[in-house]
Amino acid sequence: MSGPSDSESSSPLTRDVHSASAGLPQHVAIIMDGNGRWAKARGQARVQGHRRGVEAARTATALCGDAGIPYLTLFAFSSENWRRPDEEVRFLTQLLALSLEKELDRLHEKGVRLNVIGDPSSFGNKLANTIDGAVEKTSGNAKLTLTIALNYGARQELVLAARWLAESCMQNKITPESITESTLQNALSTYDLPDPDLLIRTGGEVRLSNFLLWQLAYTELVFTEKLWPDFDESVFWEAIARFQGRQRRFGQTGDQIQAWSRTT
Repeated sequence: MSGPSDSESSSPLTRDVHSASAGLPQHVAIIMDGNGRWAKARGQARVQGHRRGVEAARTATALCGDAGIPYLTLFAFSSENWRRPDEEVRFLTQLLALSLEKELDRLHEKGVRLNVIGDPSSFGNKLANTIDGAVEKTSGNAKLTLTIALNYGARQELVLAARWLAESCMQNKITPESITESTLQNALSTYDLPDPDLLIRTGGEVRLSNFLLWQLAYTELVFTEKLWPDFDESVFWEAIARFQGRQRRFGQTGDQIQAWSRTT
């Protein structure tokens, strides 16, 4: 986990306002929901929905890369997903490993840097080693940072950050008075990523499901009834259009934002 940086970075407000003015989000996060329901509606086993979900993830990655969006984060497996049937969890673990092995060369050729947040070690050594190798191989790429959230939960992330800050205080590395929003943000697993500008959740549910709770403070949220295996170019661009139709104020008035836009 990263510790607090020696210098404060530019404020999230400034970064986000500039991103909004560019028309496209700089960071898209997606809660990929609906694989099981997609399969059930077709009389298929849930695992078939997960297979099709991999294809949708490939589509989302390609669309962001082609659009010039530099950051994409996918919620692949939450810390709560361990409550699912053992057979399904085993299949998901195998599917993740096989998908990474199959997609790695293509991602590397496309300039995609793979990043993982959460605790993938819980899936076993084989998948953990596959992930480590993929992250290392793509570490020099810069066109698109693809972050996969595996065994991830935002509350646990905040607990770990708070614990790290408490230990740093006990070791006299920092003082409680010196802790700021930036200090905490730099203790999160996403310390080297900008906050998402746009969150897309498929499957019709309207909740965050313990995903990036800190990072989504000013994110525009788009919920679609489309199930994740049906995610395609039309769903993607509809979400982008909805994002572009909103005015991101960050606590300011609409008049202030318009005045700022006229001066840039």
